[in-house]
Amino acid sequence: MDFTYDDEQQALREAVRGLVGRTYADFENRRRAVAADPGFSEAVWGQLAEMGILGLPFAEEYGGMGAGAVEVGIVAQELGRVLAPEPFLTAVVLAGGLVAEAGSEEQRNELLGGLSAGELVLAFAHAEPGSRWSPSATEVRAEAAGAGWTLSGVKEPVSHGARADVLVVSAALPGGGTGLFVVAGADAVREGYRTHDGGRAARVAFDGTAATPLGAAEDRTGIIARVLDTARVAACNEAVGLMETALDLTSAYLKSRKQFGVTLNTFQALTFRAADLYVSLELARSMALWATMVLDGGSGEETSVAASRAALQVSRAGRHLGQEAIQLHGGIGMTAEYSVGSYTSRLTALDHLLGDGNHHLGRLAAGVRGYDEVDPLP
Repeated sequence: MDFTYDDEQQALREAVRGLVGRTYADFENRRRAVAADPGFSEAVWGQLAEMGILGLPFAEEYGGMGAGAVEVGIVAQELGRVLAPEPFLTAVVLAGGLVAEAGSEEQRNELLGGLSAGELVLAFAHAEPGSRWSPSATEVRAEAAGAGWTLSGVKEPVSHGARADVLVVSAALPGGGTGLFVVAGADAVREGYRTHDGGRAARVAFDGTAATPLGAAEDRTGIIARVLDTARVAACNEAVGLMETALDLTSAYLKSRKQFGVTLNTFQALTFRAADLYVSLELARSMALWATMVLDGGSGEETSVAASRAALQVSRAGRHLGQEAIQLHGGIGMTAEYSVGSYTSRLTALDHLLGDGNHHLGRLAAGVRGYDEVDPLP
């Protein structure tokens, strides 16, 4: 596989890096953005829309640019590099991806058009208390009511659920399976709160709330699973960007901080630990890029396996790099005033958003019998 970006992809990377770099290269700007609701900059959200970033993966007839998984991965990496808090992953890749896959023509025009223009923020209300990372819903149930549908139950946590203009909600269907529904954010009871990484989530309750099926009111478990895998790969790319910056900060600190009259990078043991972090980062980058390219041409099963392989490698690398970055910074790494702890916090949040390393190890282990031969580790 050729992992080299072409000229257009390089230009996209530079454009996104320029925009979010101007805003968040100064960490104080990021700190101010997450301090107030909705936890990100509405101005930057609008600028991303003007650049076409919010419509990047959608077809041109719905206001998008028709770009592929590689371009989405480039944007995710650049947002991760500066710890940008804008909900590109959850609103565009996840909720927008579901609308693109399952929505009717009218819903795609309305919702994807509004999202691409920066006029709507979408959220996927799927996680339920007591369940983890399943593509199915059980707690929230859908019931036919005359010519329409109603939803009852609770979803939590819903990323940016309190800010969202429109909720895409998964719900158990009366005849079995999981359907997808659209609910106006204002029609649900929402209790928003701040997450440890500075983001926002919400508890969203439905009590006979009117809902519109996203496309047809039929089992959408397969579509949900496929879009979750797409979002997992985008999350891996964001994590790679986060790890790049965390390693840069750590290397710079080791080269500048002095002990016993010399800089820390003169101590061989610390240099070896930094080298191990570099290896972890490069392994994670390779897996994320490979999985991204599989998304563009792979089958559903190939995509699922690639997403889990990448997520497992990135989970392990993120934990190693984040924890070591704090350790190598000494006491300053534990303070809220220094950014490296915030990068580690975001890596942890990403790890648990769509399935942690153990979850993906279990998924891969469950499919081992499907291979004719398993190569032993050297």
